[in-house]
Amino acid sequence: MSLTLLYRGKNVRFSMRLNKLHWLSAVLVFALISGVVVHLMLSSSEQPAEKTNYLPESAASAMQTHVSDAQASEKLVALKKQQLMALTIKLAELQSQVLRLNALGERLADNANIPEQEFNFQQSPPSGGPSAIGAESVRKSFAQLLKEISSLEASLKHEENQLQMLESLNLGHHIENTRYLSGRPISKGWLSSYYGMRKDPFHGRPAMHKGIDFAGKEDGAIIATASGVVSWADERYGYGQLVEINHGDGLKTRYGHNKTLLVNVGDVVTKGQVIARMGSTGRSTGPHVHYEILLNNKQINPLKFVYRKAK
Repeated sequence: MSLTLLYRGKNVRFSMRLNKLHWLSAVLVFALISGVVVHLMLSSSEQPAEKTNYLPESAASAMQTHVSDAQASEKLVALKKQQLMALTIKLAELQSQVLRLNALGERLADNANIPEQEFNFQQSPPSGGPSAIGAESVRKSFAQLLKEISSLEASLKHEENQLQMLESLNLGHHIENTRYLSGRPISKGWLSSYYGMRKDPFHGRPAMHKGIDFAGKEDGAIIATASGVVSWADERYGYGQLVEINHGDGLKTRYGHNKTLLVNVGDVVTKGQVIARMGSTGRSTGPHVHYEILLNNKQINPLKFVYRKAK
C-alpha cells in the first residue's frame, strides 16, 4: 500500500509517493508531539499563580504560636499591674487605719492614767510602696508588698493586744463604779407580783415566787439595774427568753419572759442599758419581766434593791 501526495500551486507543482512505513511514522510523530504539548499545558494550569512570600505550613504555625504567646504575656503583665495597684491602695488604707488606732490608743491610755512607757503608740507603722510598676519590676514589687503587709499584720496584732488590755482596764474601772444594784428593770410599767409565797397563776395552789414581776406593754424596754457581764442570753425552762448578768461579789440579776434579747453572752453592759424587749415567753400569762437577784447563786428578795437609793 502506498500514499501519493499531490500539490498544485500557482507556479509550483509537485507530487510525493509515500509507502506504508513512511506515513505511519509521520502519524506517530504527530501524536507524540501533540501529547507533549497537552501535558505541558495541563501542568502549567495546576501550578499556583503566585509563589512569592510562600511559607511552609510548619513555619506559619510556629509564627502564629509565637504571636499568641507574646499577646498572652502582655495580658498577664497588665493583669499583674492591676493587682499590684490594688494591693498598694489596700496597704495605704490599712496604714491609715493603724494611725487612727494609734490615736485612739493614746487617748485611752491617757484617760486611764497609764504611763506612756507602758503603751508605746508613737512608733509609726510600716509605710511605703513601690514607686514604679513597669513590666520588669512587677515581680519585685509584689515581693516587697507582701513583706510590708506581713510587717503591718504583726504591728496590728501587737496593737490589738494593747487595746484589749486598755479596754479591760477601762471597763473594769467603769463596772467597779456602776455595779451598785438599784432601781427598777423597766422604764415604764408597774410592779404586779411580789417575792415570796403566792397563788400560782396556772394551777391555783400556793407556790414560792423567787422574784418580783413588773408588767407593761409588749416591746417595752428592759434595762440593766447595774453594770456587769452577761452570763446567759438564751431560752431557759420556765423563764422563756432570759438574760442573766454577773455583777461580781457573788451578785447576779435575771430578767425573764423577754420577747427579744439585745445582748449576748460575754457582753459588758452598763447600768441603765436596754438589754431586752418585754414579752410573754416561757411560763407567763402576759407581757411582763420576772426580775430576780441572786447572792451566791441563791435568790433573795429584790424589793429592797428596787427602792434603794442610787449612788
